[in-house]
Amino acid sequence: MVVIEETTDKGNRSLSVIGTGSAPTYGMHQGYVTNKDEVTASIKAAKRAAEYSARVPVKNGFLAIGSISLDETRGSGEAIISRADQEVTELDLETAIKTAREAAAPAFLNRRILHEIPLEYRVDGVKTYGHPLGMKGTRLEVDFLFVTCLSSQADALVDVTEEADIAIIDQMASPLAGSYVTLSNDQKMRGCLLANIGAETVSIVVYDEGIPLSIKTLLAGSAQVTDDIALAFKISLEDAERVKLGRLGGVMYPRKKIDTIIASRLTRILQLIEKHLKTIGRRGPLPVGIILSGGGGGATAAIDIARKVLSLPARTAELSPTKNITTHIKLRDGTWAVAYGIALWGLTGDTEMFRQSWFMHLGNLFRKFIHQFTP
Repeated sequence: MVVIEETTDKGNRSLSVIGTGSAPTYGMHQGYVTNKDEVTASIKAAKRAAEYSARVPVKNGFLAIGSISLDETRGSGEAIISRADQEVTELDLETAIKTAREAAAPAFLNRRILHEIPLEYRVDGVKTYGHPLGMKGTRLEVDFLFVTCLSSQADALVDVTEEADIAIIDQMASPLAGSYVTLSNDQKMRGCLLANIGAETVSIVVYDEGIPLSIKTLLAGSAQVTDDIALAFKISLEDAERVKLGRLGGVMYPRKKIDTIIASRLTRILQLIEKHLKTIGRRGPLPVGIILSGGGGGATAAIDIARKVLSLPARTAELSPTKNITTHIKLRDGTWAVAYGIALWGLTGDTEMFRQSWFMHLGNLFRKFIHQFTP
């Protein structure tokens, strides 16, 4: 959890990271709630730590959703420009968006739309660079990316969080939240892929020309490395995790064999990412390359393997909050990117992403918010 405070001094608005809290997550599998009582207890433990760190009570928050149910659907819509002078208006945009939703509607069964992202506008068949409002023509077309998750999963996450006495104000896809504090505007414009390698899932977001073109969660993760080590050396999962992290004393295991096991699993994870890039036609043109975050993305081996498998530049993600953010605590590494990103997004209704109407409308903003991070 990350706690953000908003203050105003002589009309100048500033944000401060004033506290964090974490706790082991129990009762979840691949982003799904499997035991409500255990998840609630985990959230309460993290909340207590966050409140102690921030010295304020935590009552409201924004929720990042990331699991294998996170998916994307594309839809195209159009509208005949209604004004006599052929100028594109808000009404035309709403009509085009409505027809795009209708085209994608079969994919929304039992699912909740988290984000509606315009990928491309065309006026009379010609691509527009920027928003088409005010341009002139006879027909407006739009291609949309709809980011969705299972409604039941979102409801379950909200329920357990509210059981911990945190009221959820809004929700966001975790890959987008992570990109808010790990990618610069220049990187998003030139083209890049952000991959968060968690314990059980890998969430990715692909950017080009400043737009998130694809958001996906893959069923793979660093826990599989632990499983592989446990099977190879016939040891417990607890000891295998320590071996993976280099923290098991006493018994010595051949480092070369450990490295081979880790490299083999990471290669398969990166191959899944490569397959997705081929599916969306983005195998090559990503000049910035791949940026890795999450617990499984920090290893040096992951960077080297990413360069080899994807034939792209690769580096580890670093937190880089915007210049108007101050911190009263030490910023942590990229494994906390989603937590920082959702907290900052929730409190800054004037971010670039929000102004471009990529995300759902927020209601009242409060002075202090908490992000509940569910890995």
